[in-house]
Amino acid sequence: MSPSKVTTPLKDLNAVEQKIRQELDLSSGVTTIRRNAPVSVLYEDALKDEKNTIISSTGALIAYSGEKTGRCPKDKRIVEESDSKEDIWWGPVNKPCSERTWEINRERAADYLRTREHIYIVDAFAGWDPKYRIKVRVVCARAYHALFMTNMLIRPTKDELENFGDPDFTVWNAGQFPANFHTEDMSSKTTIEINFKAMEMIILGTEYAGEMKKGIFTVMFYLMPIHHNVLTLHSSANEGIEKKDVTLFFGLSGTGKTTLSADPHRLLIGDDEHCWSDTGVFNIEGGCYAKCINLSVEKEPEIFNSIKFGSILENVVYDPKSREVDYDDSSITENTRCAYPIEFIPSAKIPCIANSHPKNIILLTCDASGVLPPVSKLTSDQVMYHFISGYTSKMAGTEQGVTEPQPTFSSCFGQPFLALHPMKYATMLAEKMEKHKANAWLINTGWTGSSYIAGGKRCPLPYTRAILDAIHDGSLEKESFETLPIFNLKVPKNVNNVPTKLLNPSKNWYEGELKYSGAVKKLSKLFIENFKTYEDKATKEVLAAGPRL
Repeated sequence: MSPSKVTTPLKDLNAVEQKIRQELDLSSGVTTIRRNAPVSVLYEDALKDEKNTIISSTGALIAYSGEKTGRCPKDKRIVEESDSKEDIWWGPVNKPCSERTWEINRERAADYLRTREHIYIVDAFAGWDPKYRIKVRVVCARAYHALFMTNMLIRPTKDELENFGDPDFTVWNAGQFPANFHTEDMSSKTTIEINFKAMEMIILGTEYAGEMKKGIFTVMFYLMPIHHNVLTLHSSANEGIEKKDVTLFFGLSGTGKTTLSADPHRLLIGDDEHCWSDTGVFNIEGGCYAKCINLSVEKEPEIFNSIKFGSILENVVYDPKSREVDYDDSSITENTRCAYPIEFIPSAKIPCIANSHPKNIILLTCDASGVLPPVSKLTSDQVMYHFISGYTSKMAGTEQGVTEPQPTFSSCFGQPFLALHPMKYATMLAEKMEKHKANAWLINTGWTGSSYIAGGKRCPLPYTRAILDAIHDGSLEKESFETLPIFNLKVPKNVNNVPTKLLNPSKNWYEGELKYSGAVKKLSKLFIENFKTYEDKATKEVLAAGPRL
């Protein structure tokens, strides 16, 4: 049986194919359309058609995204049109482009796709809760991209696929083909454009698969609050096996969301994108997208063991003889990744829904300055302040041009993906936390003892896990606390299985208290300067919850 026959068993494929051919103006028979192709077929096509693609020693497909090995946030655009214009948070995050520019770039994407031998369609869902999920169609020309979105979206059953109908949102990925930077509103040969009126997205000039995933995330950041009063969150989530207590982990890439939520003693709801509704929490995605740099079976066994047939390794270095991956090699990029279905995690909760509200909110930061403590308990006003601030040190490789940790502020711990003003999400979070009496903690997975530059060390993962265990078993809440100067954070004096000297950075800074004081003031000024953007809409209580020089 040929691969094309394997991919076309469903009764409505002809209708879907006809629609795609009509939209792209494809001549009948020129291009083979594969819809929701089996993993084995996507492997075969990738190995045959895509340069340097191979199978790893554990069975994962190794693929390469070309020049772009991270997101290109400066090239993300929202089409300025009448339906969404008044709601969008315009500025450096959401740069506008005209409907005319959209039409030109969409046709350019269609021009490229209609020249391909194979076009892949992935029809799947975003959002595990049937009440809120949307139907997503991805149209692309690389088997690697099709397998990536097959893993990252929620895979429909046979019956759901047969009755899929028209999608709510469509992604046209022609990333192998550049945009024309002479077109109005263009700044380079790369563009990622979302049109909320057309409910479509186009990609030109980048083959980094993460652009598709994060584009759908931005769509959910727009649709859920606007149409359903549901809060969209850049967070991972897990649930206690016995107590059914839910924990949300907020944090940017590199702060540990995926690693810390994949806890063998708790059920994984999801590792990156969630919604908080009136009935609980649900995952947006059907898979996980884990960073692989320095990955080991000892430190992250659940992620390590998920790298097998059906998963995709991106931009990794491997031994050409054994096909074993060197996870410590960052010569291509620091942003090596693996995308795999969430059911590859043994502790995953399927379906990925929690019918209870979060008990603990964890704000994760990777502080390269070494100033912030490994853990501190936050007041409700401090939660608002730090959520709006979204401080971390941007880790190398996550975006183009980032080669070492850089201090950055990303409102709601997801600024590049926000569609609405940050205060909209922050207000919704505060209301939900107050209503459901959630505890909140700030956890620093970054440097301790000194800064990254001065030779400090990252907080060991076993200690961070011990901190989380103490939060989940309730022991940390009962500890006595002391106040960290300037930031006024409540720092515990003791945490089970964590060295006491590690807990308060003002006491363990190896360069001395004076050096630490200078570092605190420097970071405080960054916080204060950043928050000026939100002062006019913040309450005096929230303003007072920040660092006080």
